[in-house]
Parts: sequence; structure tokens; C-alpha cells
Amino acid sequence: MQAIRSILVVIEPEHSESLALKRAKLIAGVTQAHLHLLVCDRKHDHGGMLGVLKAALLADGYSVTTEQAWNESLHETIIDVQQAEGCGLVIKQHFPDSPLKKALLTPADWKLLRHCPCPVLLVKTAHPWKDGVVLAAIDVGNTDLEHRHLHNIIIDHGYDIASLAKARLHVISAHPSPMLSSADPTFQLSETIEARYREQCRAFQAEFDIDDQHLHIEEGPADVLIPFMAHKLRAVVTVIGTVARSGLSGALIGNTAEVVLDAVESDVLVLKPQEIEDHLEEVVARH
Repeated sequence: MQAIRSILVVIEPEHSESLALKRAKLIAGVTQAHLHLLVCDRKHDHGGMLGVLKAALLADGYSVTTEQAWNESLHETIIDVQQAEGCGLVIKQHFPDSPLKKALLTPADWKLLRHCPCPVLLVKTAHPWKDGVVLAAIDVGNTDLEHRHLHNIIIDHGYDIASLAKARLHVISAHPSPMLSSADPTFQLSETIEARYREQCRAFQAEFDIDDQHLHIEEGPADVLIPFMAHKLRAVVTVIGTVARSGLSGALIGNTAEVVLDAVESDVLVLKPQEIEDHLEEVVARH
């Protein structure tokens, strides 16, 4: 996060108080990143509002530019501008469709999270970050290169957010329940599974300097445990990653992440490994 030089902030004109801009100011205040404010609108009639926002931000010492754009759809417009401006982070507020769908993400949000080549921070709540908990979700049991690389990215960003928000970083890793049919005896007993995970976690803890109080290893499905732990710890930000499970063509967010994103009552930072970001950039460039 410290390396991000430019942040794309999606501004929704019909909502007077932009929580996305609030988060962007907090991050840019520490990292000195440039803010590029974007209104996605066909008519381009929000120049006055953007002018007011820009003047206020400049007066507060921020580096800022503004733009109104539209290309086919909301997510495509955001990604086109992100690429053109070279932004290293997109911040967008999530607005629920209706009370019935209050928690569920909109199709536009999903498409943005799936296709955007850079990290996306989706702002879901107005809770202040200061003195809160940042929850980083990883899969310690997966030690292949792609997952290890993703763990590094998740923990680094988790620490960065915790540092700039004066918050505390907690880490959760879910592990599978015992499988009596498993050929490997270590997968048949809950105790041996947890012991094996604890061992893998020790190396991880040593590498990232995370003590036992801030590491939560739980048995069960990640899509249930991550929202549960986020709620229990009252997390203000949940950091999750996604990997391509079937080559780069499968660089979509997996089912676990999709359920987690809808279920957590916190802001969510979604990260992808570098090779997926590169692949998505290529896809965008071809269109």
C-alpha cells in the first residue's frame, strides 16, 4: 500500500457524503498518493460538484484531479480510467439495492472485483478505521508458490492498513474438518489436522511476526468462519485474496470470496497475485 502512487476514487453524485473519499483521504494522508476522482456518467453534468470537492482537497494539501467518463458499463468505465491513469488502488462505496438485498453486492461491484487489474477497496460501512481491527484471511494449509505469494501480499497490505489507521492486525486461517475416508491418517483426526496447521503456522508466524493472540486457526469452511471472526472481532477492514484455480483464464473470484464479501459487515480489500493482475491488464488492453 505504501507503494501506491495514485488512487482512483469512484464518486457517486447522488450520495452527498462519500465514504470512498473519506477512506482515500486517510490512505493518501499517510502515503502521499495522488487522488483521481471519477464520476461515471454519460451526461457529464457533475463538473460543479467535482470542482467543489477538488478545491476543498487542494486546500487540505492533497494532490487531486477529476474526471467524468462513461464507457458501456460502470465497471468497464472504472477499469478504463484506472488503466489510463495508472492507479494502483480503486476505492468504491457499496450501495445496497434494497433492504432485501442489503448485504448482497450489486452486479457492477462483482464485475469490478473480478476484472479490475489492481486492488479494490469496497467500502461497506461508515465505521471509522482508527483503533479498530484489520482481519487478514489466508490459507496457511496451501503452501504452493501462488498461495505463498498471495499470503505475502495480504499480510503486507493488512499491516499497512493497520499502521496508517492505528488499528490492530489479526489473521484468520480456516482448516478442513476431519475426513474419516481420507487415506492419510493425519486428515482423520481433528487434533492431528490442527497440530499440522499449527506447525505450518509457526513458520508463517515467524516470517510475518504474528503472535498467537492475533492468529485465529479455526476448523470449518472459510466462507462461514471469516464473516464469523470479522463479526466477533468487529473488524473494520477484511483483507482477502483470490487465486486463479485453473490457469489464468480462471482468474475469477472463487465461491469462498464471493460468499465472504456479501457476508462481512466491514470494508473489504480484495487482492490478486501479480500474474493475475498482469493477465487482466492484457485482457483490458485487447478490448
